[in-house]
Amino acid sequence: MSQSSNAPSSSMPMFGIAGWSNSGKTTLIEKLTRHFAEQGLRVATIKHTHHKFDIDAPGSDTARHRAAGAAETAIVSGSRVALIEEIDSAGEPALATVASRLGPADIILVEGYKSAAIPKIEVRRAAVASEKLLAAGDPNVLAIAADYEIDGNGKPVLNLNDVGAIAKVIEGTLGPFKSVKVRA
Repeated sequence: MSQSSNAPSSSMPMFGIAGWSNSGKTTLIEKLTRHFAEQGLRVATIKHTHHKFDIDAPGSDTARHRAAGAAETAIVSGSRVALIEEIDSAGEPALATVASRLGPADIILVEGYKSAAIPKIEVRRAAVASEKLLAAGDPNVLAIAADYEIDGNGKPVLNLNDVGAIAKVIEGTLGPFKSVKVRA
C-alpha cells in the first residue's frame, strides 16, 4: 500500500475539505455530512491525520490482539464494524486505496489530504489567516470557505457558515445526486 496515487478513479464521488490545522475542517465536514444525509444520500468520510492515533482503549480485547501481533483486527457488533490494520512497514496508503475499501456511497467527503488530486474546498478561519493560501497553487481547489474577508486568488469565496452554498459547489461538481433513500 504505497502513497503513489492519491488520484481516485472517476467512479469514486470524492470531494475534499482541505485547510490548515484549526481551520474548521472537521466542523464543516460534520455539517456537510448532516446536510447530505438529510437529503437521503449515503455519505462516507475519510479523515487524514499526521498524528499517530489509536481507537483501542489500552487493555481492550482488540488492543490485546494487536499487541500479540495481529496484522489486522476486526471488531464486530450488531450495529458497527471496525477494522484496524497495522501498516508500520507498509507505509501510509493512498487516498484511492482507502476509498476503495469503503462500501458504496453517494458521496465521500475527505478531510485533509491537502495535495490529493480531487476537487476540494479550502477552509480558512481568521484565527489561522497567516497560513499559506492553498488555492493559490492548487487547481483542484474550486472555492474557499472563510469566516473573514479574503482574496480568493480568482476562486469564489463563500461564507464558512453557509453550508447550503458550500453544498451547491459540491453538488455542481459531483452531482446531480440521485434521489435515493439512505441505504442500510
